[in-house]
Amino acid sequence: MLLTIFHGIALALGLILPLGAQNVFVFNQGAAQPTFRRVLPVVLTASLCDSFLILFAVLGVSVVVLTLPILQTAFFVVGFLFLLYMGWVIWKSKPTKMNKEDRALSPKKQIMFAMSVSLLNPHAILDTIGVIGTNSLSYIGLEKVAFTLSTIIVSWLWFFGLAVAGKRLGDIDSEGKFINTINKISAILIWGVALYIAYLLLK
Repeated sequence: MLLTIFHGIALALGLILPLGAQNVFVFNQGAAQPTFRRVLPVVLTASLCDSFLILFAVLGVSVVVLTLPILQTAFFVVGFLFLLYMGWVIWKSKPTKMNKEDRALSPKKQIMFAMSVSLLNPHAILDTIGVIGTNSLSYIGLEKVAFTLSTIIVSWLWFFGLAVAGKRLGDIDSEGKFINTINKISAILIWGVALYIAYLLLK
């Protein structure tokens, strides 16, 4: 059982550690929000979305959905358009000219954007299905439960840690110069995901 848990932890870390739109967005909001409590909407949304994706992958639900051509196309089109919009909003934000209250996204926008980079990212979904879903096939019963829970717990701890790290940086970077750079990187990564979706649509 212990090896199963370590397997889940290592796998989750391998998937979640690389720099991506989701990680940068959570970190960005940690830095932009005036208090840690204000960043909880994005942390909880990203964590819950990852939990659902992992559960769907382990249960095989996501595989069924993505094998339906109409649903897959609709999913990609919505994802492409929303990510283009999201990238534009983040790119145009000017933290160096605003106070912290002004540059922080509202809870509603945090939730919407966190859901978009989590659920409308085909690359992340295919990784979840292909890696976590496939690896879970080697376990049954309590071992499968332990494997699934370990990957989910890593995801939650990671997003909370990112938000805390972002908050620390935000407290130091009072003028918002570094946050402005993070915004640009975040927008570029999000547009990169949108271009990847466009590529999948045109294939």
